Amino acid sequence: MKIVSTYMSAYPTEKSDQGLIMLSVNTSTDLTDCSEFGNRSCSGSSRSPGARGVLYLFMTAAFLLTISGNLAIIVSISYFKQLQSPTNFLILSMAATDFLLGFAIMPYSMVRSVENCWYFGMAFCKVHYSFDLMLCLVSIFHLCSIAVDRFYAICHPLHYAYLMTMNAIKQIIAVCWSAPAAFAFGVVFSEAYASGIEGYENLVKCSSLCPVMFNKVWGAVLFTVGLFAPACVMIGIYCKIFLVSQKHVCELSQAHKHTKSDMKNELSKSKDRKAARTLSVVMLGFLICWFPCFFAILIDPFLNFSTPVSLFDALTWLGYLNSLCNPLIYGFFYPWFRKAFKYIVTGKIFNSRFRTTKLVAEEQSH
Repeated sequence: MKIVSTYMSAYPTEKSDQGLIMLSVNTSTDLTDCSEFGNRSCSGSSRSPGARGVLYLFMTAAFLLTISGNLAIIVSISYFKQLQSPTNFLILSMAATDFLLGFAIMPYSMVRSVENCWYFGMAFCKVHYSFDLMLCLVSIFHLCSIAVDRFYAICHPLHYAYLMTMNAIKQIIAVCWSAPAAFAFGVVFSEAYASGIEGYENLVKCSSLCPVMFNKVWGAVLFTVGLFAPACVMIGIYCKIFLVSQKHVCELSQAHKHTKSDMKNELSKSKDRKAARTLSVVMLGFLICWFPCFFAILIDPFLNFSTPVSLFDALTWLGYLNSLCNPLIYGFFYPWFRKAFKYIVTGKIFNSRFRTTKLVAEEQSH
């Protein structure tokens, strides 16, 4: 999520009037008249051709791997019937989010980050940033939903079957997409995030700029709603799951004899604990990747918008890399994904008889 202007001749400072963030524009450059700059209304890139080439290579590899890895998850769960469980449909929807981020957001962000310029116009700037913000929020909403799913599966297994039905999962997925979309497009197109920032309108008059700067209020709202509150919920749920899992281990260790039914329950509990552990790693990866960017959004208006543009770019791409990490985590922890990936690479999925292939033991298929 890009949140500051790439126009390096504008330096914002905070003033105390009415408690809002004010944007002070350098008087040496008149941002209200961009016609004299033509296509050069952005500041020229200070990077050498070699440095830009390395950045383009790295970022291109990042979004291509993001697209291919998440597409493999989408195809795997959509194709193999054994993988079509409620939990996996949530994973499928989250993979679709990461795929769209790599396909529709990262290429344009790459050009903006490397060239220090936005060549695609202000209208598309708002559309691009709206989708950028939306997909980020959709990801964390899915992580919350997956945490709730695992909570009921492990802590309340008797209620899980009739609570987490496919219809319920579809409704959860609809909320995970619609709520962030309404929030992101509403905030960006209304420009509520820039309310009270004096001089912001002057910036957007230059069509080659894509300035998005959050004031104190909306920076705090985005940090709280988009990261802090959901993260607290997920951490609380996974702590509860961990405690319940430890209790199960103690109960099983004290049992001297196991019937066949007991062994089946033990396998089921072991499977649920492994799934919860894997998804907790996914959550941890999300927090590591996105927390710095959200925190920068929170504190930047209190620092008079003095955070360097290059640092914001680095934090934004750190967040983007989370969409690349998720398929790697699935590949490392889930044997079914590795087997499904082999079927995809070898082209066996074009034979319909492989749809019913058992990729893993029935006890581990969810």
